[in-house]
Amino acid sequence: MVSSVLYASKSNIEIYATTLESNETQVSVKGDVVVIYKGRYLSANEALYDRKNKKLELFGNITAMQGSTYHVLGEYAKIDILKEERLFAPFYITDKRSKVWMSTARAEGKGEDLFLDEGMLSSCDPNAPLWKIYYSSTDYNSQTRWMNVYNARLHIYGIPVFYFPYFGYSLDTRRRSGLLTPAFGISSDEGFYYEQPIYVSVADQWDLELRPQIRSLRGKGIYANLRFVDSSVAKGEFTTGYFKEKTEHAKEFDLAHENHYGFALKYENRAVLWDWFGLDLKGQSGLYSDIVWMNDVDYINLSDNDETRNTTSNQIDSKLNLFYNEEKNYLGAYFKYFLDLSKQSNDDTIQQLPLVQYHHYLDTALDNHFLYNLDITFNNFQRLEGKTASQGDISIPLSLQTSLFDDYLDISYQANMYGRYITFGGDASVYNPNIKYNDGIYGRYFHLISMGTSLTRGFDSLAHTIGFKLSYAKSELDERRGYYEDYETLCAGGFGWATDVCDYYNILNIEDATYLKFSQYIFKDSKQLLYHKLAQHISYTSGDDRFGELENELELDLIMGLSYYNDTFYNHDRNKITKLLNSVRYNDKNINLSVNHFYEDIIKSRAEIKNSYFTANGAYQYSSYYKYFGKYAYDLENAVKKNVEIGFLYSKRCWDFGLSYVENNRPILTNNQSSSVYDKYIYFTFALKPMGGSTLNYKMSNVLEGS
Repeated sequence: MVSSVLYASKSNIEIYATTLESNETQVSVKGDVVVIYKGRYLSANEALYDRKNKKLELFGNITAMQGSTYHVLGEYAKIDILKEERLFAPFYITDKRSKVWMSTARAEGKGEDLFLDEGMLSSCDPNAPLWKIYYSSTDYNSQTRWMNVYNARLHIYGIPVFYFPYFGYSLDTRRRSGLLTPAFGISSDEGFYYEQPIYVSVADQWDLELRPQIRSLRGKGIYANLRFVDSSVAKGEFTTGYFKEKTEHAKEFDLAHENHYGFALKYENRAVLWDWFGLDLKGQSGLYSDIVWMNDVDYINLSDNDETRNTTSNQIDSKLNLFYNEEKNYLGAYFKYFLDLSKQSNDDTIQQLPLVQYHHYLDTALDNHFLYNLDITFNNFQRLEGKTASQGDISIPLSLQTSLFDDYLDISYQANMYGRYITFGGDASVYNPNIKYNDGIYGRYFHLISMGTSLTRGFDSLAHTIGFKLSYAKSELDERRGYYEDYETLCAGGFGWATDVCDYYNILNIEDATYLKFSQYIFKDSKQLLYHKLAQHISYTSGDDRFGELENELELDLIMGLSYYNDTFYNHDRNKITKLLNSVRYNDKNINLSVNHFYEDIIKSRAEIKNSYFTANGAYQYSSYYKYFGKYAYDLENAVKKNVEIGFLYSKRCWDFGLSYVENNRPILTNNQSSSVYDKYIYFTFALKPMGGSTLNYKMSNVLEGS
């Protein structure tokens, strides 16, 4: 075998072949032809090179590759090196990253651009594609990796199902501005739904997504999401939106507002004192914010066509945390704002603006037998209507600990000193303007004695660990002055539920009591098979329940993939189970299943309150293509179905198809009260990979009675 090579210096082209014939104007090569030109590798059966005009022609079984990006197959190719023009006939190209292939009778290229005549494209198996798109013409830029397709006709299993006059998509993972996949829906009470997201990305530091929407029977609005990175240690996200109801729809459902609007800001900075103020301190500083505000809960409901994706709790909490942390000391400030969406106004809601904390970490002395730490907090409670308060707390626990009998018994003694001062401001009581709020002082000193042991025994493949702990708390001092003395009987006795005078009486009594705890573990090959805890609280304080609730907690890993968890609380005085949680889970490579039940029976504001919920979630991977899933949530106490979903997803390399049925109970705010709407959906999911797809849903809604 003879290998020949030709170098064309001006065009920087290399030609390799088995045989070569050359004259002054042309070079003809045959057999295992390889051409290297500007990073492109071309192979063919034969090639003809025009020295004078710098034109190359390839014949038979042509393959062209550029790095690992794509390859081209054809029978004839012509390359004009001077003009950087290319011609392939016929033409077949595969993008290796996205697995999209295109086929046409003729393709021309110039520079980074490629122009295809009438042909087809798909990402499925070329021998038997499940779907393919026929087009009249296509152009593609290999540098931007953006493709434009004109007069596209989608065929599934050979059947035409949709026509697109034009669509464009990127085969690149880099961010770029443009239209995102739209969302469609149909609802019996909201009409036709259409949302067209618009993505804007003009800088590496930020991007913006605009999501205008229209609901033909309800109204229209727009939501926006801005993501940004303002330094190497900080990033954030700002979301806002507005929706205008049609007057007829708002009246039909008795909605509290025709306009829904709000915003949310999430931001974190992992070194805020250095980043903002240039302070190069030894410790770590940080800022975290999650601030949310809206005029009613429908701002959340309308942010997406699928309300099941949204968290629509009536209680929304906003947080802003700032801290500085070093080896021995911690300083933090925490702002909290509470928004109750079931209320027309939150003027009487207590806000924490802010809580300031200083904490001295646990320190030791006397060869680690003496331990101490310090915690100081200042809490500023504010609201627009009603009394406000400023509260300061200090806590100093001092501990002595040691081990006896060759470390078989651990014992400790702790002296706890705690003090509080509170002062009031703001308006008079909402319920009773004649109530007097005196400044309050509270002081407490109590002892805590503990002893315990932990024993482990090993077997052939098992290890068994048991632990016992006994603690005794003794109150030594409990002093109250002013506010805490004036309303001790009312608030500590549980009679303050009908007045706001106890809003700031958040003192937990320290009882003379014993706490008993038994725990055990079983491990096999370092994997936990069993965890069991039994705990009992016994009170010696006169007037209180002698026996607290008995807790029994159990976690079992039964067989491969199957586990069981139970947590039970038993009240001796009421002679009943007051809290119960049962959970069964099973997981393997094909099945994921969990069944849960929660039960609660508590006394609050002198009234018995019961809650009972059942939930189940499951998914079954029938094959590599088919997945079935479902979930169910039911309020047993109120006999209300909270959520139902059942469906399947068919997924292959080149496409996804899914169908599901969903029911969801979500809150709304009306003029008279907080109500709920029970939505019923049918979802059709369809995606052509990697070009994307859409989810079409049909929704039926029924207004339930107010809660």
